[in-house]
Parts: sequence; structure tokens; C-alpha cells
Amino acid sequence: MQLVDNETFLKQLSALFESSAKSGSIWLTHKRLTREDGDVHMSSEDGSAEFPCLVRVTDGKDTKFSTVVQPSDLDQFHAAYGSMLKSSMSATLRKRDKKREKQRAEEAARKKRRLQEEIAVEGPKRGNGRRKRQRKIKAALKLEEAKKRAQERDEAKTRTKTS
Repeated sequence: MQLVDNETFLKQLSALFESSAKSGSIWLTHKRLTREDGDVHMSSEDGSAEFPCLVRVTDGKDTKFSTVVQPSDLDQFHAAYGSMLKSSMSATLRKRDKKREKQRAEEAARKKRRLQEEIAVEGPKRGNGRRKRQRKIKAALKLEEAKKRAQERDEAKTRTKTS
């Protein structure tokens, strides 16, 4: 991995974005640079310690480079870096499929409404209509099971939100 200065890093990154525009992936990592004399703990005593940031990029094959951004240069670097990411990714990202999202939301609403409906079991126990009654009883039992599962899911969600 080659360590370059900030300007060279941004130039090489834009070239890498252009080369992988049609196909390919790019991995970007940000990491706080630690000292070489041991572990650095997040809670510092004086609270004013600032650490440099290590930014790495690779395409997963042979292109790997990184840069060290000093705390004093961080705002300027992130402004240039962010604008480059926006311009590079806006052309390559796919648009959201709003039609499919709408269909899924409608399907979820339909399922919720179905859970609220009660199935009326009526008809003769014997004779004509017996099978129809049995199907309704089976559907009512299935609906009760679905209601129990939905209630358990909701309770689990509320438990995880509160904890």
C-alpha cells in the first residue's frame, strides 16, 4: 500500500472512480491513526487530544493507496472528499424503484387489514355446506395463529426499542 499526500490521494481517487464507472467496486475506509507506542484509549484525560485520520482506498485487486489527514487539514480535506464522492456516486448509483416500494407497502397494509378481519363460521355441521364450514374453521384457526405471531413480533420490537 502506498502512502501519498492529500492532493495526490484525491487525484488518484477520482481516476479510480472513472476507471470503475461501468463495473467494479471501490472500498473506502476511515480510521483514527493510533500511536505506535501502544494502545490509545478513547477517553483521554485532558480531552483535547486530536488524532490524525487514516483514509484508505482499494479496488480489491491491485490498486491500493492511503493518506494521513492531520486534524488541522481535516475540514478542508472532507469538503473536497465529500464533493468528489457526491459527483462520482450520483452518476453510478441506481434510482430507487418507487413503484416496487409502493407495492410492498400496499401488500403489508393488506396483510394487516386481513389480520383485523374476523372470519364468521356459519353453515350446517352436517349435510350440504359442511366442507365450506370446515374450510372456514381452518381459516379462522390459521388467522388466530397469524395474529399471535404478529403480536409476538410487535412485543419483541418494543422490547428491543426499550432496551
